Parts: sequence; structure tokens; C-alpha cells
Amino acid sequence: MRHTPSGALYRSGLALLDLDDPRKVLDRGDEWVLGPQEAYEVMGDVPNVAFVCGFVEDKASGDLRIYYGGADTCVAVATARVDDLLEWLHAEPNPLTNSGQVPRA
Repeated sequence: MRHTPSGALYRSGLALLDLDDPRKVLDRGDEWVLGPQEAYEVMGDVPNVAFVCGFVEDKASGDLRIYYGGADTCVAVATARVDDLLEWLHAEPNPLTNSGQVPRA
């Protein structure tokens, strides 16, 4: 969430956590990947809201269906390939290291 002169703006980014110890952040993007853009995300009971509610991975296709709320009025779904998200995350500048590349474990 970010406060703006016109109110709060809800959007989501990506982080990669350690599978054995999820308190450990392995990588994190500096930019957001999901935010209010469409009319149903910008106008509604609470405007400028796109908040992730959950996701389902289709292992056969490598797709990730991300379910999210739009403007506290509807539920929507965004689809992305897991490999594309990981590639983006690795290339994105990491605020934890202040660099564009994070060594892979």
C-alpha cells in the first residue's frame, strides 16, 4: 500500500522466500507487478485497489493463476508463467542488495 494525495493505492510485488525457512528472503523485486489499472480496479467501493487473495499453480503448464480483489467490488484473476516471474525477479533490481543481479543459490 502507498498513500497518495488521492488516497491509498494497493498493489503487489514479488519476493522469493527460502523453502525451509520462509523468514529468509532470497530475492525481492523493487517494482510492483500487479496494481490497479482497469476500471474495475480503479473504481468501486474502495478505489485503486488490487490485492492478492490467493493463487493456484498449474504444474503441467507452468501457469500461475493469481486471484485478486479489485476496488473491494470484485474478484479477478491474472495469469503468468512461473518461469517468467522468476526470470523477472532475478533481473529486477533488488532493494535488499541494491543490485540488478542476485547470485543464485
